[in-house]
Amino acid sequence: MSWRITYAIGRRVLWQIRRDPRTIALLLGVPVALLVLLRYVFDGEPSVFQSIGAPMCGLFPFIIMFLITSIAMLRERTSGTLERLMTMPMTKLDLLLGYGIAFGVLAAIQAIVVCATGFLVLGLNSAHGAWLVGLLAICNAILGMALGLLASAFARTEFQAVQMMPAVIMPQLFLCGLFIARDQMAHLLYWFSWLLPLTYAYDALARATRPGPLGTRFALDVAVTVGSILAALALGAVTMRRRTG
Repeated sequence: MSWRITYAIGRRVLWQIRRDPRTIALLLGVPVALLVLLRYVFDGEPSVFQSIGAPMCGLFPFIIMFLITSIAMLRERTSGTLERLMTMPMTKLDLLLGYGIAFGVLAAIQAIVVCATGFLVLGLNSAHGAWLVGLLAICNAILGMALGLLASAFARTEFQAVQMMPAVIMPQLFLCGLFIARDQMAHLLYWFSWLLPLTYAYDALARATRPGPLGTRFALDVAVTVGSILAALALGAVTMRRRTG
């Protein structure tokens, strides 16, 4: 692989997004607006907002990055850009890392903006520090990016890419423990939830915001989340064929 080629690809992707104000608004404005909305939904119950607001700082970037990455990568595939790039003297690793670095930078910026809004403006607190929630939010945003890259391989139009969100993201949101403790779910759903990466990502966020020691389970959650990112990127690389039509 060549770091020069990887850098060039990442710079090209970032430059394209920089010229798309709607994508930037979706990337930075929507999760902040949703967090502010959540704050005033629970205006009369600040304790409820404290309990779910901090974990949502990590979940909003996950959702938005999945959507943006899947659509952006699909455009690259259907427009022929990806196919033209694959005819150049570069490896799949160059291409994958270039896209991954570009979207990873966007994921980090998004997570920082969301966490800054939540903890500095809306008054959220975290037992283990806002910095840890911020790091987990970046990790979750990158997880959303990796799953978005993978999901783009199974869509043919932008409408299908959007449909991937309820198919891929919503079941994970329902089963991760955000709405109800997983051990209170149906037995089959409880065991199925162990197969979903967002289960571990949310569990790490929940542990970071609650009092008490993080423990080895927190380390396991983070390790599985990182492993899921690498697995999704590896599967995404398999879908990058020399011909994309």
